[in-house]
Amino acid sequence: MRPVDPRLVRYATAARGFLATTAAIVLAQTGVVVGVAWALTAALVGAIDGRPPAELGGYIGMAASLVLVRGLLNIASERVAARGAAAASLQLRARLTEAVAVLGPRWLSGRNAASLSVTAGHGLDALDAYFGRYLPQLVATAITMPILIGAIALADPLSGLTVVLTIPLIPIFMVLIGLATRAVQQRQYRTLGRLAARFSDTVEGLGTLKAFGRQHRAADAIETVTRDYKRETMTVLRVSFLSGFALEFLASISVAIIAVTIGFRLLSGDLDLLVGLFVLLLAPEAYLPLRQVGVQFHAASEGVAATDEIFDALDAARATTAPDAAAPTTGRTLSLHDVRVQRGAHPLRPVSLAVGPGEVVLLSGPSGAGKSSLLAAVLGYAAYDGEIRLDGTPVAHARASVVWAGQRPGLVTGTVADNVALGAAAPDDAAVRSALADAGAADVPPATPLGAGGAGLSGGQAQRVAVARALYRARTTPARVLLLDEPSSALDAATEAHLWATLRREADAGAAVLLVSHRRSARAVADRVVEVVP
Repeated sequence: MRPVDPRLVRYATAARGFLATTAAIVLAQTGVVVGVAWALTAALVGAIDGRPPAELGGYIGMAASLVLVRGLLNIASERVAARGAAAASLQLRARLTEAVAVLGPRWLSGRNAASLSVTAGHGLDALDAYFGRYLPQLVATAITMPILIGAIALADPLSGLTVVLTIPLIPIFMVLIGLATRAVQQRQYRTLGRLAARFSDTVEGLGTLKAFGRQHRAADAIETVTRDYKRETMTVLRVSFLSGFALEFLASISVAIIAVTIGFRLLSGDLDLLVGLFVLLLAPEAYLPLRQVGVQFHAASEGVAATDEIFDALDAARATTAPDAAAPTTGRTLSLHDVRVQRGAHPLRPVSLAVGPGEVVLLSGPSGAGKSSLLAAVLGYAAYDGEIRLDGTPVAHARASVVWAGQRPGLVTGTVADNVALGAAAPDDAAVRSALADAGAADVPPATPLGAGGAGLSGGQAQRVAVARALYRARTTPARVLLLDEPSSALDAATEAHLWATLRREADAGAAVLLVSHRRSARAVADRVVEVVP
């Protein structure tokens, strides 16, 4: 693993500011370390030389003051790191959510939802250690080590040379152990994702498993994956302990070499006691940042192991172009030119059509012909060949310029009004009531509370609320192209006639309506009918 993955800093721009603040704090801490070492050395040597207590008191007071300052700087560093880590993790989570929204259901369909949830939850939480501890320690190493080695070399060139020759041993072993750590950590994280996916699938299909008497086999499979995860976790801990031992051993041996050479030179009279003690106090501090990098690397490795899936999503979203991202301000014409939807190994037949302001275009055809798939292509949720245009301009999809009501209402927990005005910054109560009435749902009070999936409404009521949501968005935003997929499948004849009249009025008011329906009554309201054949 690279010391710093540039993608983390690129996507989590909030980390840059706190790293700059951390660098300033580290620089001050390094100066304090050198000052404490010099003050303590002067006090000890002065005491040995028999200097007066008043003079020694000045050095001791200086050392105590610097120790206090160092403690305050440590507290400031922890607070800055914690806040920076929280901001960076929050920003990454927001970017991941935005990326999933950009990529859409087509991208999600190729991934396990439980595994992605683990990544967005536990995985991003584990990145706190990366941003809050590992990166600040890396900054401290880059700043502190050169300054301390320079101070040692200025005081005693031989000791400085010893540090320079021995200190590369620590990064070499860090790289070797880090490669092993990365491998076992990724294996552990993959096992965790597999466990989450297995558990989620088992819970979802528990009724079927019990009906066929297979629930015990599913439980055994979960237990097997759990044991695998426990084994991988213990492997990670073993590698971490081995790394800690190796780094501490190498640092201790290196400091011991410096101490032994200083001792012999002091005995022979080749080195002054003041210089020798000063170097001995600084030597452990010179190795400490690099040792701490190794420690924090292991603390952060779980979060870093989770980033592969995050970066897959962020990179894919970044590469996705959406020329129609800016919402239109006037009515628009949507046109499809030989659009052939890719559905499995068998692409559907190409379709060409156009729908503009004031028009209702009906897509008709047998079930399975690809009418809903065609709408999915317009929304950017299905792969296709051909060309989609808005006002004659080719676009990847028209998601930002249309409103949509699908076959499934897709209602969420909250009130009916919350669902109708979903996504609105400042819901308009009058517009909500008007949309409900025009969708044939005037009998559904806007304050009606709904459970998950729209629990609390009948199928027909839920469908009418979904249509009202599309009408509300079409009337309160610049998106004036309506895509409606079987909006009357659960409605009676009278309510259906009311809905067709509403769609006709919307078109006459300047909207473009692309309607999918099997009902023959829809032909009466349509300006054109486009037959889609399988």
